[in-house]
Amino acid sequence: MDVLKLSSDLMSFKSISPKSAGSLEFIQDLLNKWGFDCHLLEFGESKVKNLYACFTGGKGPNVCFAGHTDVVPPGDEKEWDSEPFTPLVKDGILYGRGASDMKTAIAAFLVSSKKFLDLNKSFNGSISFLLTADEEGDADYGTKTVVEWLSKSNKKIDYCLVGEPTNPNILGEMIKVGRRGSLNGEIIIKGKQGHVAYPEKCKNPIDDLLLVCSSLNEKLDEGSKTFQPSKLTITSIDVGNKVTNLVPNSVKLRFNVRFNDNFKSEEVIKLLKNRLDRLECNYDLQTKVSGESFFNFSEKLTESIVNAVKTVTKNDPELSTSGGTSDARFISKICPVIEFGIVGKTMHQINENIPINDIEKLSEIYFLFLKNIFKDEF
Repeated sequence: MDVLKLSSDLMSFKSISPKSAGSLEFIQDLLNKWGFDCHLLEFGESKVKNLYACFTGGKGPNVCFAGHTDVVPPGDEKEWDSEPFTPLVKDGILYGRGASDMKTAIAAFLVSSKKFLDLNKSFNGSISFLLTADEEGDADYGTKTVVEWLSKSNKKIDYCLVGEPTNPNILGEMIKVGRRGSLNGEIIIKGKQGHVAYPEKCKNPIDDLLLVCSSLNEKLDEGSKTFQPSKLTITSIDVGNKVTNLVPNSVKLRFNVRFNDNFKSEEVIKLLKNRLDRLECNYDLQTKVSGESFFNFSEKLTESIVNAVKTVTKNDPELSTSGGTSDARFISKICPVIEFGIVGKTMHQINENIPINDIEKLSEIYFLFLKNIFKDEF
C-alpha cells in the first residue's frame, strides 16, 4: 500500500469534529478486507462514530494503534493556498487539513500493520485500532466512551501507541510518555451594584478580583521527577460593564490548570477553594476536569518505539511529558500508553502540511515498532 495515497484519501474526507464524514467507514472497509473484526460504535444523542477493529493472530499481547480522524475547521478557506480538503502535493510536501494532525499517522498505522501481517502470517498476538471522530472537540463520546465499552465487552489491550504529532520540529525528536492533567474553572465574584459616586453604598467585586488573581497566581508546586511544575493560567476576565459610572454586580474569571502527578484533580480543586476561602470574598466556583495526569511507564513499550525511531531517523528521542492533553489520558486507565507521531509544527494552522518523506519514515517506524514489540511472540 502507498502511504501517500492513503493519507490523501483520508484527508479528502471533510471530517470536522465530531463528524466522521465517511472517514471511519472507509477505514472499516479496508480492515474488513484484511480480516479484522470491526465494530463501528455510535455514542450520544448525536451518534458520534468510533471504530474498534482487531486482528487476532494468537493469545499473545494486544497492541493497539489509537488516534482520531476528526479535524479542526479550516477557518477562512480564502487564506489557504489550496483547498483544505483537496490534498495537494507540491515540492515533496503534502498540504491539507489533517496532514499533521493526524490523518497521515493513521495512514502510517494502516500501511505498517498490513506490511507486518503480510510478512508474519503466524504471530502470537493481536493488532487493534481504536479510532474516533470526537477528539478535537469535547471528546465526550469518543475514546473515553470506547474505553468504557472495551471494559464492559472484556476486550483487553496490553500496549497502546497513540499517533498524535509529538515532534516539535523534526521527526524522531520527541516521544510522549505521559501528560499533565487539565482542569478548567470559572469563578463568579459577587458584589453589590451601585453608583460610582457613592462607593459606600456598593461592593465592588473588582476589588476582590485583584486579590483572587494574586492568590490564584501563587505557585502550586516545584514539579516532580517526571513532570514540570503545575501551572494555573487565567484565560478570561469579564465584567460586561458598558458604562463608566456603574459599579458592577459581579465579575467572571476563567482559568485553566495544567497539573502534574503531585495532584489529583480533586486535590487541585480543594487547594483553590482553600485559597479563595481565605480571602473571605463572595464567590461561586465551577470546575470541569478534562483529564488526570498520567505516567504509566512500560519498559517493553518504550524500548520498542525508541529503538524503531533511532533506527529510522538516527535521532535519540526525548521522553517528554510536556504539552497539552490527548486521548492517551483515557487509554492510560486500561493499559500502558505512549505517543509518537509526525511533526506538529503546522497542526491546526492554515496551509497545514508535512513532508512526504516524513510520512514514509513514520510508516517504517511503526512497522519496526510492531516487529520489536512482537519479537518474542513467534
